[in-house]
Amino acid sequence: MVEQSGSFSPWRFSVAPMMDWTDRHCRAFHRTLSARALLYTEMVTTGAVLHGPRERLIGFDPAEHPVAIQLGGSDPGDLAAAARIAEEFGYREVNLNVGCPSDRVQDGRFGACLMREPGLVGECVAAMKAAVSVPVTVKCRIGVDDQDPEEALDALTAMVRAAGVDALIVHARKAWLKGLSPKENRDIPPLDYGRVHRVKAANPDLPVAINGGLQDLATAKAELAPRDGIALDGAMLGRAAYAEPALLLGVDPELFGQDAPVADPFAAIEAYEPYIAARLQEGMRLHAMTRHMLGLFNGRPGARPYRRHLSVAGTRPEAGLHTLREAVALVSREAASAAA
Repeated sequence: MVEQSGSFSPWRFSVAPMMDWTDRHCRAFHRTLSARALLYTEMVTTGAVLHGPRERLIGFDPAEHPVAIQLGGSDPGDLAAAARIAEEFGYREVNLNVGCPSDRVQDGRFGACLMREPGLVGECVAAMKAAVSVPVTVKCRIGVDDQDPEEALDALTAMVRAAGVDALIVHARKAWLKGLSPKENRDIPPLDYGRVHRVKAANPDLPVAINGGLQDLATAKAELAPRDGIALDGAMLGRAAYAEPALLLGVDPELFGQDAPVADPFAAIEAYEPYIAARLQEGMRLHAMTRHMLGLFNGRPGARPYRRHLSVAGTRPEAGLHTLREAVALVSREAASAAA
């Protein structure tokens, strides 16, 4: 039996911030599948927030809520200013990226390389906490390069706790800043879920969520089960939720004890159509929205022709809602044939 949803942590289930993937169209689509999942923006640098086209970069539809912004940076003053802007835009949480291993973030002295500077991370969190009233969280790795994961994560946790961090989201892998590409860093360093459970056991009053390699809700629920009487507060799925978005239909009933917003993937598309229509009216191309939906029917008859139609016809300038409906009809036709 699922406990009453009011007792759940805000971080009980979330979809990870993913560059080039979790844009506003993706988040609007994911919201049709789950009313309770916490959704994150792609990482946005403080420089972009402070000096770039803000509405284009961090604007979002209120229907996406609950939605959080992830910031990249290492200057406490800039992070505080960017966090204040994010709060004014209506974000319900500000998250600091201490986990991205790309060359670009290393050059900018943020992301995973900040694991080596826990004191600075604490200063950044303190500055953001002083600037906003919404929760300030940190997403990190268990260490980088030759760091001892026990010492590295404990040091970071101590500093951000002292600064008043509201939650810690831990990708249960090291990041290797030398020798591995960002893509390789998502798969090659071994997972150590036990390390995340140990940091929670040592800090029982600090909300801690686990991330990294979680392939489905069953795996996530297994990690949320108490160990020695202490349970993690949340699970964050990334690529699995993006590649197999239909799994999000199970989030509300399985993790929050509530009905899903829609009954099935077909109903999810119907619910998403008004959003698509509005964006098309604004001059947006269909593919900007449907690229996030390619995996929706994975494992069902008709999934391949559906993907092919959206990947080919859906990218043409004249593509519209009729194109999406044609793709869905291919699934319906295959399903009917399979049932005959």
